[in-house]
Amino acid sequence: MKKRKLLLLGMVVFSVLLTSFSFYFYQLFYGKNILTQTEDRVFLIDNDDTFDSVRNHLYDERIIEDAVSFSFVSKILDYPELVKPGVYRFKKQMTNLEAVRMLRSGEQFPVRITLNNIRLKEELSKKITASIGIASDAFLYLLEDESFLANYELTPDNVLSIFIPNTYQVYWTISAKALFERMLQEYNAFWNEERKQKAEALGLSPLEVSALAAIVQEESIMGEERPTIAGLYLNRLEKDMLLQADPTVKYAMGDFSITRVLTKYTQVDNPYNTYKYKGLPPGPISLPSINALEAVLNPEEHGYIYMCAKEDFSGYHRFAETWTEHNRNARLFQRALNNRKIYR
Repeated sequence: MKKRKLLLLGMVVFSVLLTSFSFYFYQLFYGKNILTQTEDRVFLIDNDDTFDSVRNHLYDERIIEDAVSFSFVSKILDYPELVKPGVYRFKKQMTNLEAVRMLRSGEQFPVRITLNNIRLKEELSKKITASIGIASDAFLYLLEDESFLANYELTPDNVLSIFIPNTYQVYWTISAKALFERMLQEYNAFWNEERKQKAEALGLSPLEVSALAAIVQEESIMGEERPTIAGLYLNRLEKDMLLQADPTVKYAMGDFSITRVLTKYTQVDNPYNTYKYKGLPPGPISLPSINALEAVLNPEEHGYIYMCAKEDFSGYHRFAETWTEHNRNARLFQRALNNRKIYR
């Protein structure tokens, strides 16, 4: 009888311990250990991170509540040997099991890249790699590598054409070549048959449209005025005239602080200087926006071949069909510059 009581007691104790341990292990795997109670959190694992650094950063940044249980589940799932770099999103009230499985599988959260207001390849390289794991110098190398670009029928001069200003989503671990090809894919998607036909009707290739659109964009921040400006430059191209676009002079000189293009500046010997060389420059002098590209593809038809900024500094321009009319407009603007003591 006594033995039966002891056996029964032992079974009860074992049952309690088994239940306790089962509950404990259940909590380790399925308990809510992610502290993102109000919103999801993103977390970067760098190329040189180890499991210990990942766990410590997660704890220090208050993403995980219990580092011990996170470590236990990670070791059970062999995550310490499978750490993958990238940006990951921890969702509200995630369990250890869900978090470790996400990290172990490399299920990254995409980051955003926004391209706008860029003139030079160096600027582009820094901006496009700012939130991903590519060194800006590595991407710049591709943009200047003639043999690499030749595979895509591009050159260091016209390569900026393929980067359409917009916001894109990519993974942090994307390679420089893959990122370049992703941008080329977006460029090819933009140049659908309708746009290609419009460019052909103007006698321009898509790359030439980009070169002209960059000039149009730099000439005016007023989107509604750009089709007029595009029509003006197309008129000059048709008449085999020099484009004489002031923004190309600033680009040729490498000085974008110039507000008054003097005659001596227009003499700089540079293929981008459209006061000295006929036709379009070798490539775009900035990343033309979709608005500027559309302005070239849908130009306003008129007889203008001259333009001058308005003397009220509104950002708009006066347009003219004759040299006499243009000189009158130019004097108004030059007088306004002098009154403001703007001599450069």
